[in-house]
Parts: sequence; structure tokens; C-alpha cells
Amino acid sequence: MEKVKDKESLQELQNAPVGRLLWKYSLPAVVGMLVMSLYNVIDRIFIGQGVGPEAIAGLAITFPVMNLSAALGLLVGAGGSARISILLGAKDHSGAQKVLGNALVLLFLIVCVYLSAFAIFIDDILIAFGASDVTLPYAHDFMLYILPGMFMMNFAFTFNNFMRSSGYPVRAMVTMFIGAGMNVILAPIFIFYFEWGIKGAAIATDISMTISAIFVLSHFFSKSSLLRFVKDQSMYRLDYRVILSIISIGAAPSLVNAAACFINVIINKTLYAYGGDIAVGAAGIFSTYTSLMTMVVVGICQGMQPIIGYNYGAGQISRLKKTFWLATGVSTIIVTTGQAVGLLFPEYVGRAFTTDAGLIGETSRCLHISLCAFTVVGFQVVSTTLFQSIGKAAASIFLSLTRQVIFLIPLLLILPSKFGLDGVWMAFPTSDVFATIVTVCMIVYQISKFSKAQHIHPEIC
Repeated sequence: MEKVKDKESLQELQNAPVGRLLWKYSLPAVVGMLVMSLYNVIDRIFIGQGVGPEAIAGLAITFPVMNLSAALGLLVGAGGSARISILLGAKDHSGAQKVLGNALVLLFLIVCVYLSAFAIFIDDILIAFGASDVTLPYAHDFMLYILPGMFMMNFAFTFNNFMRSSGYPVRAMVTMFIGAGMNVILAPIFIFYFEWGIKGAAIATDISMTISAIFVLSHFFSKSSLLRFVKDQSMYRLDYRVILSIISIGAAPSLVNAAACFINVIINKTLYAYGGDIAVGAAGIFSTYTSLMTMVVVGICQGMQPIIGYNYGAGQISRLKKTFWLATGVSTIIVTTGQAVGLLFPEYVGRAFTTDAGLIGETSRCLHISLCAFTVVGFQVVSTTLFQSIGKAAASIFLSLTRQVIFLIPLLLILPSKFGLDGVWMAFPTSDVFATIVTVCMIVYQISKFSKAQHIHPEIC
């Protein structure tokens, strides 16, 4: 019975109406991403209200480290899930199984290496990322206790993507609910009742992510699952062709997060130079607020990815294009709504995280400037996911780097010298505008190639 349902799910990707299909896959993904965002939002709200503005600034220093962790996880998670969708679309079940096994081993090796480096050089890393004498103790405490949770976080999020790509969007959403629900309950208990402060937020996340990881991995041990872990050792033997196929696709979203890590370093150091710890704290609130919108867009993209990947593998280009444009429209509405709220009610956004008048004032100024061009971000993220979903690694990587690196870094170096702290905030919308121009050119070219093609035979690992 389960096997019949699996086949029906795959056929649905190729035959069901695109609007209904995108809703079915995106809604659980969006809910899952919003739930995932709650990990960060809940921690920052409770820490800001229960510990103070210095703790918020200290937590902001940890953002680059967390982004780097996410980047390394995405290298396997995003690449593997896209490859699985394409292979299932091409009816290559054994190839998808091989990707699953190689991804498990590869992720374990990557996580062990980077967590060991973090544990050994934790203070050096935080200082390099902009920690001051005031914020370092808070950042150190959070990172020291969050390390075990980062191990489980990578496994939970990576295999959650695989679950969705193999036809289980609702189950993937439930995985996120389980972890976030635990975090909502445990974080205030540890922070306020036990008075553990910032380390209490980290411990709550550790426990929550461990439960999520156990749940999602149990899915792949079930005999009823379409893709599952089996005793065949060849499935787990690293194959450089499979590894390359995973990394080539996963490199784009991975580089976005890695770039965000180093961008945060530049931002934190520039903010501290022009505005001190208050400015760093304001950037942390801005980042948290905008992540709520971008996480919704990422959820839409996660729902879009298996549809586009499967139909690309099956040669159904008209369905691919319909899915892309529908996802673009919905994503644009989401980010524009978030932009309007941030511009009209910036003080309320600041008050959600802190009671400090200075931090609320700087957050309001930050939002007024930085959100000016935020409406185009949805189109940029969906476009990058399109190239990722069809295996166009080079295009996806380049497009990912335009906003985060190619334009933003020079702007962060130029604008503050002329406009001071406001120059840092101005760099974000200016970069968005330039990146959108590049994105439009690349999408127009790719869509024209689709229009000329009657049937596409993707390269399969």
C-alpha cells in the first residue's frame, strides 16, 4: 500500500495542476521554515528581554558561525535533494538510493571536521568575527553550549530536505514542528526559571534539534519509505561522481551562507567602528526580522524544487516554467508585505526584541534605510533556486554571489566612508538593486533557452 502511494506521489509531480501542486509542497515547507526560524527568533526575543542589549549584540556575533555551519550542511542537503528529485524524475531509483547513502557519510565527515575546529578555536573565531570585550562572554557561552546541537541540526535539516524531495512534504513539516515546539517550551524555562541566561537558549536548542534529528532519520530506516537506509554497503561507499554531483548543485546555496558568514564579519566590524555594540545589536534585530520573510520564500523554493527537478528530469518544460513564475509571484508578495510592515512600524519591531530605547531607535533607523529595495529579494531567491533545481551549478553559484559578495562587499567598503553608519544600512538596498538587474538578464536568457527546447535530457549522475 505504501509503495502505491509513493508511485502516486511521483506521478503527481508530473501530472497534477501546478498551482495545487506548488501549494501542497510549499505550504508544509513554508511552515517548516517558519518553525525553524522560531529557533532563532525565540532565542533572541527571550535573550533580549531576559538578559539585555549586550546579550543581543553578543548573539549577533555568533550569526556568522551559525551561517557557516548552515553553509556546510546545505552543501550536502540542497545538492542531494535536488539530485534526488532529478533522478526520481528520470525513474532512476537506484541512483537516488546511492545519493542518499553517500550524502549520509559525506555529511557526517563534514560535520565532525568543522565542529572540531569550532571547539578548538572558539574564542579566536568569535574575536575574528567582531566580538568585543563586552560581547565576547555572551557569544562564547552561547557557542560553547550550542555545538552539540549544531551536529544534530545539520542532520535534521539535511534529511528533512531529502524527505520532501522523495514525496513526503507533510512529514517533513511535522519534523520541524516537533523541534520548534520543544524549543518554545524549553527556552523560557531554561532562561528565566533556571536563570541560565544565554546558555539556556543554547541548551534548549540542543535538546530540540536532537529530537528532530531522531524523528527525521527514523523515516529513512522505515521499510515503507521510498528511499531508505539498507544494509548494502555499496550504497555508503563514497563515489566521487556522486559526491561531485551533490556538491556541484549544493555549492550555490552553500556559498550564499558562507558568503553571509564573511559578510557578517565585515558588517559587524564596520558597525562596531561607526556605531558600537548598539549598532551591532540593531543589525542582529534587522537580520532576524528579514529572515522571517526570506525563510517563507525559501520554504516556497523548497516546495518548488522537487516539482521543477522532477519535471526537468521528465522533460516537462512548460510545467517547469509555470511553477517558476507562480513561485516568483507569491514570493514577491511575501517580501513586499514584510517590507511594508518594517517601514511603517519599525519601533514595534525593535520593541519585540528589547526594551532598551537606544537599541530600539537605531533598529528603526536601520529598517527605514535597509528595507528600501527588499521587494526584489523574493525574485532573486526563486531565480537562484531555479538554476539549482535543474543542475545549472555555475549559473546558480554566480547568481547567489551577486547580491552577497560581488556588489555588497564593495558597497560596505565605499558607502560608510562617505555616509558613516547610514552607509552600512544603505549598502543592502543598493546591492539588491544591482543584483536584480543581473538576475533579470540571466532569467530572460534561460527562459528563452527553455522556449526553444522541445525536450531536455539532463545529465544524470
